[in-house]
Amino acid sequence: MPLVEIRELSPGDLDAVLDNRKRAFGPISARDAEIWREMVTPMLPEGRYLGVFDGSRLTATARVNPYTQWWHGRPVSMGGVASVTVAPEDRGRGVGGRLMRAVIDRCAELGHAVSALYPATTPIYRGLGWEHAGAQFIATSPAEALRTLRGGHGGGDAKLRRMGPEDAGELRSVLSRVYAATRACGPLVQDERTWRLWLADEDDFCYLADDGYVIYRWSGRDIQVDNLVAGSEATARALWSLVGTASSIAESVRACVEPYDPVLWLLRERSHDEVTQTRWMLRVIDLPAAVEARGYPPGVSVDAVIEVEDPQRPANAGVWRLCVEAGTGSAERLDGTAPAAAARFTIGSMSALFAGIPAATLRRTGRLAGGSPETDSALDAAFNCSAYMIDYF
Repeated sequence: MPLVEIRELSPGDLDAVLDNRKRAFGPISARDAEIWREMVTPMLPEGRYLGVFDGSRLTATARVNPYTQWWHGRPVSMGGVASVTVAPEDRGRGVGGRLMRAVIDRCAELGHAVSALYPATTPIYRGLGWEHAGAQFIATSPAEALRTLRGGHGGGDAKLRRMGPEDAGELRSVLSRVYAATRACGPLVQDERTWRLWLADEDDFCYLADDGYVIYRWSGRDIQVDNLVAGSEATARALWSLVGTASSIAESVRACVEPYDPVLWLLRERSHDEVTQTRWMLRVIDLPAAVEARGYPPGVSVDAVIEVEDPQRPANAGVWRLCVEAGTGSAERLDGTAPAAAARFTIGSMSALFAGIPAATLRRTGRLAGGSPETDSALDAAFNCSAYMIDYF
């Protein structure tokens, strides 16, 4: 009988991986396949690509991307789970669940405090501790309305310059400064080698400022903005109006935005928003590391005993003293059983709270029990945010 095993993928497995990928997500062009190989090959010796094998046949795959995710202006190591595939003939056999359990362990081994993914389906991921946390928001605006944003109260136009692969390191620095200053919750920063690869795409137009950047391209006769981050009014106006210069041809601009993106308040007319959402899920991998790395509002104080259930990661399970003070947090394991007044979380509901989902929502869905209204209010104040990403992976 063939041996079913999970192991790290090697360069020799990439043809089979690509075949599974096409069967899961559809055809891929030769150019995109070449870029994909260039992106994933350096991850192989790092143990970031796992495969399930039935004998010599590859049946399922999953990749853990190395990301930094920002939470209330502080960086947290995040494993971005992508390219989860199961061969059509192997679906429904429990292969995906077994693979994702291995992914959780691998995220921990790689030192990621949290993990995020864009789900093709919710149940399998929710059953293993991921929970809906935030969204990628895509807004559609008239190109002409963006063109007229230049100027304003920003103290003059920001200086922009074209950006290429050699600017990957500076771009990471710009993002870190802006996300720290704006107390961002959810957006990710990719490693420098991945940024170099994306910035080499000849179909993208890339511009950099001292406190922001934009990457956009033509999409038919309209414009698609993949990324636009601005740390000031002047930079926001300069970048958005740059995109709007295509208005002589393009009617619309589709852009990945923050839930409270400045552009929505800079537009002269705004009676309704045309915004779509693609949801993503979050899982806490290392509870004390995640709580310690995350940022919090400096005026909030929390001292609460909670109990967490995590069948997949026993290191997260048990009774914890959760403290937040002066913008920092800690989770200290307590011995013994939880007191009757302790709030009781599943790892999924703890992950949702981490991402700003209100305690009242968790209670009304049966994901939070025990505790008190006072504890709920304190936890809400500490973790409150509108989590978002502008990158899809």
